[in-house]
Amino acid sequence: MGRAFQNRKLSMAKTAGMKTKIYSKYGKEIYVCAKTGGGDPDNNLSLRRIIEKAKKDQVPTHVIDRAIEKAAGAGGEDYERASYEGFGPGNCMVIVECLTDNGKRTFTDVRQAFVKNGAKLGAQGSVSHMFDHQAVFEFKFDDEDAVLEALMEAEVDVADVENEDGTITVYVPHTEFFKTKVALSEAFPAIEFDAEDITFLPQIETEIVGDDAEMFERFLAALNDSDDVQDIYHNAIVG
Repeated sequence: MGRAFQNRKLSMAKTAGMKTKIYSKYGKEIYVCAKTGGGDPDNNLSLRRIIEKAKKDQVPTHVIDRAIEKAAGAGGEDYERASYEGFGPGNCMVIVECLTDNGKRTFTDVRQAFVKNGAKLGAQGSVSHMFDHQAVFEFKFDDEDAVLEALMEAEVDVADVENEDGTITVYVPHTEFFKTKVALSEAFPAIEFDAEDITFLPQIETEIVGDDAEMFERFLAALNDSDDVQDIYHNAIVG
C-alpha cells in the first residue's frame, strides 16, 4: 500500500477535539459494547478492544469504569449505530459513523455539515465500496517475511504486510483483529503495538487543494461538532 499506517492515519484525520469530547466518545462506545455484550472484557472481545484503544489514547480509568457500571444498571440510554456517506469538498469520499439516541437529530447534524460545506450526502453504499474495512497493526520490527510467515502459520487471512524504515504495518480483514493480535503477540512477545485499529482504508486517494482544502477543514470541524459523530473516514489528501 506504499506507506506506513500512521502517515495514512494522519491524512485521514478521523476524529478530533478536546479531551472532554474524546472521553465522551469513548465512554459512549464502551457503554454500548458493555450493554450489548456484557461488562467483562475477558468475555467481550469488542469491549476489550475499545478499552485497550481508550487507554492508549490516555482516557482515564474512571471514565472507562463509569461507562461499564452505567451499562450494567437498569434502563439507561438506548444508543444505536448510524452510518452516513457521500462526497466532500473536492469530490473526496467520506464515511461518517455515529452513535445516537436520536436518529433524527443526528441525521440533521450530519446533513447540515454536508450541505453547508460544499459536500453531498449520498445513499448507503455510494462510496463505502471504495474503502476496505480492515484491522491494522503497526510495530517496530525489520523482518516482514518473518511476520508474514508467523501470520500464515496461524492461518490469518493477511491482506498486506509493509516494512517502511523498520516499522511493520499489517493489514487484515477487520474480522481477523483478535486472531492477528494473538498470533503476533505469541510469535514476537517483545513487540509493542504503536497502532492497533479497525478502520476503513480508501482504495484510492483524492488530492484537494486551495479553496476545497479550506472548505474540507471546515467540513470536518462541522462533523466533529456533533456529539453523535464517532469516526470520520475519507480518502482526501490535503495539498
